[in-house]
Amino acid sequence: MKFILSAFILAACAQNGPQAAPGPKPAAKGDTLRVMTYNIHHCNPPTKPGVIDVDAIAAVVRAQQPDVLALQEVDVRTQRSGNIDQAALLAQKTGMQVYFGKAIDHDGGEYGVAILSKYPMHNGRTVRLPETSNPAAEDRVVALADITFRNGKKLTIGSTHLDVSTPANRDEQVAALNRLADTLALPLVLSGDFNTTPSTPAFATLLEKYRPSCTDCGYTIPVINPKRVIDFVLATKKSGWAPVRTEVINEPYPSDHLAVVAEWVVK
Repeated sequence: MKFILSAFILAACAQNGPQAAPGPKPAAKGDTLRVMTYNIHHCNPPTKPGVIDVDAIAAVVRAQQPDVLALQEVDVRTQRSGNIDQAALLAQKTGMQVYFGKAIDHDGGEYGVAILSKYPMHNGRTVRLPETSNPAAEDRVVALADITFRNGKKLTIGSTHLDVSTPANRDEQVAALNRLADTLALPLVLSGDFNTTPSTPAFATLLEKYRPSCTDCGYTIPVINPKRVIDFVLATKKSGWAPVRTEVINEPYPSDHLAVVAEWVVK
C-alpha cells in the first residue's frame, strides 16, 4: 500500500507542479538531443542580493549534462557582476563552447542571451526582435548558432528572451520568430524565457511553426511554489523531430527561474 500511495502522490505532483530533478545521468546517446534552457538571473541567487554565484549555475548544468544549453539574463563584464564574462566562465566550467548574443549595453558591460554546446558551433549570429508597440521597452534578441550533431545531422540552436512589458511587443516578436522558422535552412531548436504561458495568443502563434517539447509542462516560476510556465524548449515543426521527455529541474537556489531539460529524437 505504501508503494501504491507514493506512486499516486508522485504522479499528481508531476501533473500540477514542477517535476523533480533527476540525479546525474550520462549524456544521451544516438540520435537523442538533450537540450537545456535556463534563465540564470545574472548568476544572482534571489535569496542573496548582490551575490554572484557562477558556480551554482554551473553545478546545475553539469548535473544535467545537456548537449546544448540556452541561457538568458547573462552578464558580460558588467559592474554588478564584478566585470566577469559569465558566458565564457560558464562555458569553461561546463566544458562547452559558447556564443553570446548581446541584447543591451548595461552597467558598463553587456547583457543578453547565450548558447553553449558540447559540439563545435559556427555561424553564430544575433537577430534583433521588433518592439514597435512599445519602443521604450528593453531590446530583445534571439541568438543563433549552427552545430553538427553526433549523427551527422546539422541543426541550428537558438536562445531568446521575449519582452515582459507589453503583450503587443511579444506578439510582434513571436511573429518574427515564426518568420525565422520559415527562412532558416536548417531545423531550429529554439529555447528560452518567452514571458508568456501556453494559454496566450502569443503562444498559439508560436505553435503555428514550432512544436513544444511538452504539452503539460511543469511550472518554472517562481522557484518556490511555482505557479506558471514561461520557459520552453521548442523545435520547428518542419524538422519532423519527436520530443521524448521534458523535466523541470527543481533547484531553487541559483536563480529566480527553474531550468528545463528536454530530449528530442533528431531525424
